[in-house]
Amino acid sequence: MKFAIFGNTHQTKKCENISNLFATIKRLGHSYAIDRPFMELLSDICPEHTKNIPIIEDNNFEADIVISYGGDGTLLRTASRVGSKGYPILGINAGRLGFLTTISNNRCEETIENIHNNCYSIEERSLIEVTSEGNRLKNYPFALNEVAVMKHDSSSMMTLRATLNDKDCITYQADGLIVATPSGSTGYSLSVGGPIISPDSNVIVLTPIASHSLGARPIVLDNNTRVKIEVSSRSHNFLIAIDGRNESCSENTVLNIKKASHTLRLIRCNGSSFIKNLHEKMMWGADTRE
Repeated sequence: MKFAIFGNTHQTKKCENISNLFATIKRLGHSYAIDRPFMELLSDICPEHTKNIPIIEDNNFEADIVISYGGDGTLLRTASRVGSKGYPILGINAGRLGFLTTISNNRCEETIENIHNNCYSIEERSLIEVTSEGNRLKNYPFALNEVAVMKHDSSSMMTLRATLNDKDCITYQADGLIVATPSGSTGYSLSVGGPIISPDSNVIVLTPIASHSLGARPIVLDNNTRVKIEVSSRSHNFLIAIDGRNESCSENTVLNIKKASHTLRLIRCNGSSFIKNLHEKMMWGADTRE
């Protein structure tokens, strides 16, 4: 079995326990390759596990399983590298919250042994794709969490016109609008008042950011809904963030968002579940009086 390993290159302390991961992969007779930026970081931390190891230079790599070592942001970047290849991703949480990366950093050895013994399951997560009219977007166009359209600076609110399936229209006076998947419902969308959605739901949610109308509320739609967004603002531009990958657009750029033709495959081990994750990460449903 061949593993491709990607990781957080910004916080060295989060990688202190990664030697257990490499040692377990080797002990079980498997091989691994490491993304070059992560390799350069690890060469000082655990040189015994990075010497003479294949390096991943671009997105043209092969693997049986991809490991994302970091937080949810690292997993989102890893997902963009995997693209439509269909390789299952194991998210090891060396960050803080970790809704996507549910495997604890101190359980690397146990988790790799479970995978070796075929004791794991795979969750299919839906993606959304964004294309543009007027100006071509530069960033990777697929999002596991959300596409967020936001005002470019601290200027006044924007007007966002969202047309659904070329017929129904919703107009928002707000600081922005988020189109989120179920996976992204516990991210940016939740922080501005969006609902928590089970990741196996076939829906998307539109969540306004700081709406200037009390009547504007998040709305949950079938994930086959096509969403066209047109923006007007005093600054004549806006920001689009595709899973945190930001770029500036002029206001004549029209965005079209739809369900992607491929999914992302996430590995789950040891009976982990979405509800258990909510309990652990958010103290969801806990009686704080105890």
